Amino acid sequence: MPQLPAPDYPADVRARLEADGKEIVARYPDSRSALLPLLHLVQAEEGYVSRTGMAFCADLLELTTAEVTAVATFYSMYRRKPSGDYQVGVCTNTLCAVMGGDAIFEELKEHLAVGNNETTDDGKVTLEHIECNAACDFAPVVMVNWEFFDNQTPATAKRLVDDLRAGRPVEPTRGAPMCTYKETARILAGFPDERPGAVAATGGAGPASLAGLRLAKGETPGARVVHPRGEGASGDGPRGEPQPGAQHLSSHDAPQQTSASDPAHPAGPAAEEGE
Repeated sequence: MPQLPAPDYPADVRARLEADGKEIVARYPDSRSALLPLLHLVQAEEGYVSRTGMAFCADLLELTTAEVTAVATFYSMYRRKPSGDYQVGVCTNTLCAVMGGDAIFEELKEHLAVGNNETTDDGKVTLEHIECNAACDFAPVVMVNWEFFDNQTPATAKRLVDDLRAGRPVEPTRGAPMCTYKETARILAGFPDERPGAVAATGGAGPASLAGLRLAKGETPGARVVHPRGEGASGDGPRGEPQPGAQHLSSHDAPQQTSASDPAHPAGPAAEEGE
């Protein structure tokens, strides 16, 4: 049987979304170009792109629902079913996988009792594997609502999701402070982040990402960016145990001694820049 037409938003919700939607459409010379941010807008309302949300976008842009659906189903950032407050993505592409990403993903599935693209019973965390987080120099990487948590291990990743579910504050290794998935979607729709200090906290590329650029410019290599996983960073103990006064970049960031995904082939020492 064919599906019935999607129900409309309640009148007050539709009025609010129309006002925001018209502001988005006004940014573009061709209204159709506003479809991507409009999909983020309706995702910010419900936490995913529902049939109601797609019908709203189609009405506002004078498109067919088929045209909107084709776009909404193409991009993985648009969720097709209700999701948690925190979208936890584990990179399982080649470098992250061999550095421990596969092990992190498997242990998180067991720890949270969910599969890929499934949400915990409390509605807090949706877990998914991601092919690439574009942060290979910080592998293995976990993203929460598109904010980076670098150099993760199974233990630090499990502590991260436990803190998210318990409502305890967490800080990304790089980028803005954490917010919910709906709040993230509204920012991606092009509306300003109103949280004090959030924009200034986004920062830029990490030092490991800039090492090649410095070498290309002929600059003298600086200090070691990544320390061997079997050793500590400056101020750390001989096996990576933090010493008093030593801090990692993130409260959930910790070195691991070898690749957790392949114990028979541990990760070797990191080379100095330029070697």
